[in-house]
Amino acid sequence: MAAFNKVILMGNLTRDPELRYTPDGMAICNFGLAVNDSFRRGSEGEGKDETMFIDVATFRKQAENCGQYLKKGRRVLVEGRLRLERWQAQDGANRSKHTVSANVVQFLSVADERGGVSESTMKTEGATATKS
Repeated sequence: MAAFNKVILMGNLTRDPELRYTPDGMAICNFGLAVNDSFRRGSEGEGKDETMFIDVATFRKQAENCGQYLKKGRRVLVEGRLRLERWQAQDGANRSKHTVSANVVQFLSVADERGGVSESTMKTEGATATKS
């Protein structure tokens, strides 16, 4: 049976990206993403807003670009796949969480020379970064 695992999210960074390198030199960048959703319950239900907080990981050149250009509050579009991370906590309990492993991060807002944020687009995919 074929499987399909693709996630596309647009939101704002909840914290500054954390860029680190593995012992063999591969860049890894982790950041949090807040994604807002609005919905109604029933035909005349009251509107509800919900915010989801998702952890995102990027790798290699894309990770370096994210670490260099992104900051808390910046808006991005992320394409990737859903991963399940599992670990054992210090108290012995098994823990798990879903994260997104991003293969495309599109910058929707970037800082201008004065330090403000302007709506623009910068897409990083693999080892290339281009302004569109």
